[in-house]
Amino acid sequence: MKSDFIWMNGELVPTAQAMVPVLSPTLHYGLGAFEGIRCYATPAGSMVFRLQDHMQRLIASSHILGVRAFPYSQQELCAAAIATIRKNNFTSCYIRPLLYMDGPLGLNLDVSTPKVSIATWEWGTYLGADALEAGVHMMVSSYTRHHINATMTKSKITGNYVNSVMAKTLALRSGYDEAIMLDPEGYLAECSGENIFLVRNGEIYMPGRATILEGITRDSLFKLALDAGYTVHEGQISRDQLYIADEVFVCGTAAEVTPVRAIDHRTIGAGRRGPVTKALQDAFFETVNGKGKRSAEWLSKV
Repeated sequence: MKSDFIWMNGELVPTAQAMVPVLSPTLHYGLGAFEGIRCYATPAGSMVFRLQDHMQRLIASSHILGVRAFPYSQQELCAAAIATIRKNNFTSCYIRPLLYMDGPLGLNLDVSTPKVSIATWEWGTYLGADALEAGVHMMVSSYTRHHINATMTKSKITGNYVNSVMAKTLALRSGYDEAIMLDPEGYLAECSGENIFLVRNGEIYMPGRATILEGITRDSLFKLALDAGYTVHEGQISRDQLYIADEVFVCGTAAEVTPVRAIDHRTIGAGRRGPVTKALQDAFFETVNGKGKRSAEWLSKV
């Protein structure tokens, strides 16, 4: 995870100097928000995928959290991300904007000052390069996804991810690759860090948005699926609907588009990447590499 420079509150500083105080309320209470964004090397140069949408969601996350005066505009954040990529001489990389709080330790958000950092580093496929074709084995976690009035599910609040870490760690220690999480009513929600889809009889199904993070990659695949002529359903999905699906795949900035070969030791479909997953995977990678119909709309040049 090498990065020479990090953008900190308007300045590019050497990574060793990019520090957050030990007594920051963010470190103690999870009072922060973040984004995950990817930059791709394309034939036309380095391009960031849906940069404006990600930065707008960071601002929205701060608003949901209750930050009253977010210090930067969407345009300023986008420019800072591009400057950070250039300063580190990356052609492709992962981008991590972070909102953190600076101020006295305590539970009163209004006595802290919001600060922003943007880090970049080179990062391969989150669930492994082989998984893009072979697929992964997932478990349905015993950990429930957040109740919508216990925490705010539309915000990438840092503290929310304790739930994800516990589910993911249990899955890995149990021999699986990732955890699938159900909502408080027992319906399918999302994975620890990805959104999830299933395919049955050539049609695509995705959980409703009430209890999940509205993923930007999720939205991209939804639109690419419609562009390709697929019927897409959004609503409640039960655990056993996963088991009898023809295909299951997950998506996210880190995971991109990854097929699921098995869930809870039950083989999904043929036990490998299915045709619908491959079609959407191909459309996604064409898009992020500048060759898709939506590339001009969704890519920002570095």
